[in-house]
Amino acid sequence: MKVIDASGKIGLKLLSGGSGTDKELSGVYICDLLSWVMSHGKKGDAWITVQTHSNIIAVAVLLELGCIIVPEEIEVEEETLCKADDEGIPVFQSSLSSYELAKELYRMGIE
Repeated sequence: MKVIDASGKIGLKLLSGGSGTDKELSGVYICDLLSWVMSHGKKGDAWITVQTHSNIIAVAVLLELGCIIVPEEIEVEEETLCKADDEGIPVFQSSLSSYELAKELYRMGIE
């Protein structure tokens, strides 16, 4: 399923990186420790994290992640959003918790 389709189905708010919303999502990864994500995340994953600094974009680019979803309406730093636009990494915000987001993505067939 494409990032744009999945985001629309669960009401995610696109903050930046709109040029990358045509990517295919193939999984979900939830973690806030960047080094752990770097060693366990997979290409095409939707990454759910509470981290908001610009290093999350570097990790997403390195792993070719599908998108980043920030739960619970956490504000994302402006520098991060600018970097996301530059790199074409979609960054979304949601009012849902990480767990609720994972459940919704799973219901759509994204495991």
